[in-house]
Amino acid sequence: MTLPFHHGLQPARRSLLAALLLLPAAVLAQSTPAWPTKPITMVVPFAPGGIADITARTVAQAMSKSLGQTIVIENKPSAGSIVASQTVAKAAPDGYTVLLMSNSNAVSEGLFKKLPFDSTRDFAPVGTLGFFDLAAFVDNGSRFKSLAEVVSYAKANPGKLTIGTISVGSTQHLAAELFKTAAGIDAVIVPYKASGAVLTALRAGEIDVGFEILGPFLSQVSAKAVRALAVTSDKRFPTLADVPTVQESGVRDYNVASWNALAVPAKTPQPIIDRLSQAANDALKTPEVQQQLQKLGVRPQGGTPQQMKELLASEIKRWSAVITAAKIERQ
Repeated sequence: MTLPFHHGLQPARRSLLAALLLLPAAVLAQSTPAWPTKPITMVVPFAPGGIADITARTVAQAMSKSLGQTIVIENKPSAGSIVASQTVAKAAPDGYTVLLMSNSNAVSEGLFKKLPFDSTRDFAPVGTLGFFDLAAFVDNGSRFKSLAEVVSYAKANPGKLTIGTISVGSTQHLAAELFKTAAGIDAVIVPYKASGAVLTALRAGEIDVGFEILGPFLSQVSAKAVRALAVTSDKRFPTLADVPTVQESGVRDYNVASWNALAVPAKTPQPIIDRLSQAANDALKTPEVQQQLQKLGVRPQGGTPQQMKELLASEIKRWSAVITAAKIERQ
């Protein structure tokens, strides 16, 4: 009498076992829903129309195709990228709010007494998008034909060379401060409110040299209004192959490039970070994105979240040291 009973239970046991085996997969599917399922917001700490904004829009458009969702650009310009960064730091860590981070974030850590966020603690790096060089410019009629001549003049005439940059604490200003230290010269840095004012001062002979982002001045170089004496990174820029680097001009251990990257709120799930990183790297490999960024003076360069983490840490350390050495008062 027990045999029929035993056989009768076998199918039920198999069904129960199958259900138990399938349960973890069902639970896992519920705990990790498909992403993204709605538009993503990319918060840009700069005004529309600038290099960073166009970079963000160009890459975001390409990323949208692979992610299958629109990426909406939200501009929140402010000093030190503080407003945009705070917005993202406080956002839900779900991958739907992304920050266009830059070396402005690294500078701010050393420039401000207190920030409403910590750039290394409150964000999870996604990866870099591109690096854009600065350059040392002179008016086309300047007596200086090379950066080596500028350095020689400064050493022979302490305190007489004038270098124009935009506002104190900007990447351009700190790049000029670092140049003074690396070249071992005594020069006067003259800050202006905007890049256009630096150009006007350079053309009018009010300053000897201008340190500025390469992109906005490329048209001025083409028009032969100004000349680029040297680019600040360790590589020559492709469309200005005849312009040497600062290092090639005799100033050792000088390598400065501004950069843009993506970051999300801390505690964002790693699979989402990896998906965003892959989408960004794929976008940067497309010919259309590369061509557009190069026109802006940007060198497209992706990377891993870990590489970006290391870059941010090293940039914070470097610019904090420059700010201290230049005796710039914390804001």
